[in-house]
Amino acid sequence: MLFKRSFAGGGLLALLAPLALVGAPPASADGGEPAEPPKVELVLDVSGSMRARDIDGLSRMAVAQHSFGAVVDSLPAETQLGIRVLGARYRFPGSSKAVGCTDTQQLSPVGPVDKARAKAAIATLRPTGWTPIGLALRAATRDLGTGETTRRIILITDGEDTCSPPDPCEVARQLASQGTHLVVDTLGLTLSDKVRQQLTCIADATGGTYTAVQHQEELTGRLNQLVQRARTTYKRTPEKVAGTAGCADAPTLAPGVYTDRERFSEHRWYRVSVAPGQELRASVSVSLDRTLNPDHGVLLRAVSGAGQELVRGTDAGSGRTDVRSTGLRWSDQRTGADASASPSPDGGSGGTPVCLVVSNSFSAPPSVRTSPGMPLELTVDLVPSSDAPGEPDLGRGWLLLIVLAGTGLVAGLATGWLARWRVAVWKEN
Repeated sequence: MLFKRSFAGGGLLALLAPLALVGAPPASADGGEPAEPPKVELVLDVSGSMRARDIDGLSRMAVAQHSFGAVVDSLPAETQLGIRVLGARYRFPGSSKAVGCTDTQQLSPVGPVDKARAKAAIATLRPTGWTPIGLALRAATRDLGTGETTRRIILITDGEDTCSPPDPCEVARQLASQGTHLVVDTLGLTLSDKVRQQLTCIADATGGTYTAVQHQEELTGRLNQLVQRARTTYKRTPEKVAGTAGCADAPTLAPGVYTDRERFSEHRWYRVSVAPGQELRASVSVSLDRTLNPDHGVLLRAVSGAGQELVRGTDAGSGRTDVRSTGLRWSDQRTGADASASPSPDGGSGGTPVCLVVSNSFSAPPSVRTSPGMPLELTVDLVPSSDAPGEPDLGRGWLLLIVLAGTGLVAGLATGWLARWRVAVWKEN
């Protein structure tokens, strides 16, 4: 493996990695309050295959409708929800494929929900058409618009796209590369390997999740969980930043969340100014949005202005996962005792420049495109520094000598007495 795991990086992964994942709400780059409520759009497959009755004795469509109604009833008041369907109008095989593959429509715009109207709209749907997933994802992105909050799309389908192009996985990668923070979660109502591969690819490309559903309760529970999660994702879109090939011209980052892209086997450099008395905490997550060769890793290092490595964190794997994450923490212990009582919260001009370097050991099969680079998110925070843990203090000077001598004397007397007792008992017997 290219990277070796250090104690500092490995021990901090459990602490820092969750800050970079979608489900945790780190501070925004500008520290402000959310300007918009959570926005979610449900995209429901109404293609002909949804008539199959293989989930708890019910049709896939009936299960989806029932779960949707339960989710709408428990929808948080501040969440804005939209509804889009695909395959609901053009009957298969009654109409041409060219017509059926344009079949996606928005039943309810993204906004405050009229619950009765939304449930009625879904209840009247009947499965008929094709499955233009790629087209529906593009349309759902337009429905959600742009802004400062994270947008979430929840796709519920039982089949792979039957209308490619556009390929839905490629669409997801294009959406992720645009810099807007869009998450697509996918729910599969079948255990088909092809469906699983496609839905996993869509989710991976945007930092979302894929779930295979086999029962009514599973679908309802997962839908509720994903809608609720929209309230705890990033309150603002991570700031887009471009790392450089070296420290000298790297962008200087304040505490916040940043997004960038990194090519295979590349090093991306960023700078952070750490004031006396401050501790730098940083974590990075790289979304694995395409098939990679086994044995790959992500490395995050803190480097001094003179080029000396201060600390590192690593994460490595040998298979396909959603994300690779690692983190680190560092403070200048030499100046910690003399630190100012109230250091600058943003690591002002008096701070020590520290360079953060994100590296990877990714490689891919020849058929996989290596551009654009892999999407990464970098979390930076500065907090008051804490003393480094010291070694156990056993005492010094004469006190230590007396303790050791006394312990040795007592141990020797006890051992001698025990030996004499055993000899006496042996002679008597």
